[in-house]
Amino acid sequence: MNSSSSKSTDSRYKEALNSVQKAIEKYAKCTDVEKDHLRHDISQLKDIEQKLTNGRVEIVLFGEISTGKSALVNALVGEEVAEVNVQGGWTKESKPINWKAESYVLPGIDNSEMVIVDTPGINEVGDSDHQTIAKLAAKRGDLIVFVTDSDLNEVEFSAIIALLAVHKPILIVLNKIDLYSDEDLQRLTKIIRDDRLKGLVPPENFVMTSADPREIEYVEVDAHGREKSVWKKPEPIVSDLKARILQILERDGLALVALNAAVFAADKTDRIAKLRVELRNKRANQTIWSFAAMKALAVGLNPAILADVLGGAAVDISMIIALAKIYGLEMSWMNAQKLARSIGMSLGSMLLVDVVLGTIFTGLKGLTLGGTTPLTALPQGAAGGFGSYIVGQAAKYYFEHGASWGNEAPKSVVRRILEETDKDSILEQLKDEIKKKLAFNSHSK
Repeated sequence: MNSSSSKSTDSRYKEALNSVQKAIEKYAKCTDVEKDHLRHDISQLKDIEQKLTNGRVEIVLFGEISTGKSALVNALVGEEVAEVNVQGGWTKESKPINWKAESYVLPGIDNSEMVIVDTPGINEVGDSDHQTIAKLAAKRGDLIVFVTDSDLNEVEFSAIIALLAVHKPILIVLNKIDLYSDEDLQRLTKIIRDDRLKGLVPPENFVMTSADPREIEYVEVDAHGREKSVWKKPEPIVSDLKARILQILERDGLALVALNAAVFAADKTDRIAKLRVELRNKRANQTIWSFAAMKALAVGLNPAILADVLGGAAVDISMIIALAKIYGLEMSWMNAQKLARSIGMSLGSMLLVDVVLGTIFTGLKGLTLGGTTPLTALPQGAAGGFGSYIVGQAAKYYFEHGASWGNEAPKSVVRRILEETDKDSILEQLKDEIKKKLAFNSHSK
């Protein structure tokens, strides 16, 4: 690697680490409710940060049950670190295993390490947990090794296509070659490498292994010239696979780790942003509806002259303060009052009918000393509640855009909200709320 490419790779590495740390900082600014939903994501991000800092390269193995993935792990590592079960299906979860034998380090990171991750068989991933494990391993892995022991079937081919979509280097390993004759191996190589994977996987990324060779008969001659038949297991054949892995890592190892971490951080940042929007939108809408119903009751059921109007205004201001907190902002009563007034002025003639009705109903209350409250509660309360609903939606837009109207004027925002709101549906819901209250309030009858 020349000095210019080394500097470029080092720069990408620093940028990747910075992007992961920024994603973690973004999580720190979330509310407690948001943090509860994102706890698993932040755990993964912190692990990626440690992975980058330590220069940990993850090589992920995929393949069907009984293709010899676990045996391949043992052969690469040089010791029995993975369970091998003759029935197959033994690997129930992703298992990271340190590969120390090669003493490989990423350029510039002296304490880096290689980790081999064995995953459940791809024909086991009908189970959602296994599917999640496999997807996560593919996303986090820096290099993918797909193991087969025969011609690719439909499940294997589909899995390879899916793995290619994550844009990581992928090696296709034909294992158990000791079971085939030379002629059969040539035929399989042509079918898999030159036909099925042509244009998908580079030919040099197709390698053959025998991770757990079957025993073969040897003839030994003792000191007296006597021959003896002995059955022994040959040494595993994995040298070509080791060499290809190390070639890829020597050339692109640090860049792969950096790119993978940056992409992972970007995905998590998008998820944090999306979840925050969803959760805040849900809580904001619940809050708006709650305050709108409260205002409908406050305006409709209050028999005192003008107290209904004053109480309704107080509800709107309280709602705006509550919405500000949902979006991580602090707002004083005075500033909330100014925002409510600004939105109210933007409503203008758009809610003229509701304003006129409110004035008439307030006048009726005054003339009858509150005696018409049961009659005026439904229409006046619903009108007041609807106005509060629109104020809340406009305030929500304002807070969603960082306490700003963005490039729009408040009036255009309010107009669009009104156009997109099903007024009749909202009014009916508010009337139902008032009816429920009237049914349980003997003093309002």
